[in-house]
Amino acid sequence: MYAPDPKRYDSPDFYRRCGRSGLLLPQISLGLWHNFGNAADDDNCRQMIYTAFDHGITHFDIANNYGPAPGSAEMRFGRILPDLPRDEVIVSTKAGYLMWPGPYGEWGSRKHLLASLDQSLQRLGIDYVDIFYHHRPDPDTPVEESMEAIDQAVRSGKAIYAGISSYRGDATCAAVAAAPTRPIIHQPNYSMFDRWIEDDLLPVTDELGVGVIAFCPLAQGLLTNRYLDGIPADSRAGRDGTFLQPDRVTEPVVRTARRLNDIAQQRGQSLAQMALQWVLRDARVTSALIGASRPEQIVENVAATTQADLTTDEQKQIDDILAG
Repeated sequence: MYAPDPKRYDSPDFYRRCGRSGLLLPQISLGLWHNFGNAADDDNCRQMIYTAFDHGITHFDIANNYGPAPGSAEMRFGRILPDLPRDEVIVSTKAGYLMWPGPYGEWGSRKHLLASLDQSLQRLGIDYVDIFYHHRPDPDTPVEESMEAIDQAVRSGKAIYAGISSYRGDATCAAVAAAPTRPIIHQPNYSMFDRWIEDDLLPVTDELGVGVIAFCPLAQGLLTNRYLDGIPADSRAGRDGTFLQPDRVTEPVVRTARRLNDIAQQRGQSLAQMALQWVLRDARVTSALIGASRPEQIVENVAATTQADLTTDEQKQIDDILAG
């Protein structure tokens, strides 16, 4: 039987306040996007969850469509979750992508969002989630309706906090203005290779008091040592290209990653660790959301939060490399 490490909270600096809410999140959160589906090894999944929790990761991020197949990640995590102390864990899920056929199976209607949450709770085997997100903006449904649905989820006790994901800056302003229950967190794509939030979103979330958790901070593995010498056959891009298309592993991208890796090696760390530190260098970013295929990756990524901060000179070198 799993017994959590009693030293898991010995580093209080590992946690950051989520915007102007009362919620603290770990600087590194674990996402269950594509390694907890039907084909995953159950024991390995359990060990990843246990390892994460033992290292202070209290936040586990899912969505209704995570798998593959859609829904399977929630089901697998739901079988593991009873091994953890529920009141020490933040469970987040999302709705907005296609889950079932017909006009109510995706996007942002009240019907879709509330039905999706009920299905997620059933798959997870719990009465409530800690954060419920609208997963993506809906161009056709009024934002007021989507935000009222999230508000209804919170007021019903099926969620504690509201969140949004992949909204641009102006859409974030509109969503917060329309929300009876204020979203406390925004989940955007952010990495060295995708910096759109710096000018568009971060000024908005800072002014509104909304926390930010960055997904794909390692650019789906491009900011690790995985692709520095091409595409390995057993890599994400080499297997089926479902999540990382091979045509994204271009020579300019690999060349940039190698130059960044040189800086990381000079600092005595991995490229992944430096990429996570870079995302977290801005205090407006609450957490970096990692994926993992084995426990050792989680340990490596958490270690990034205890390493020396990037110097001003190192940040300039990185900016120069990214500018091409």
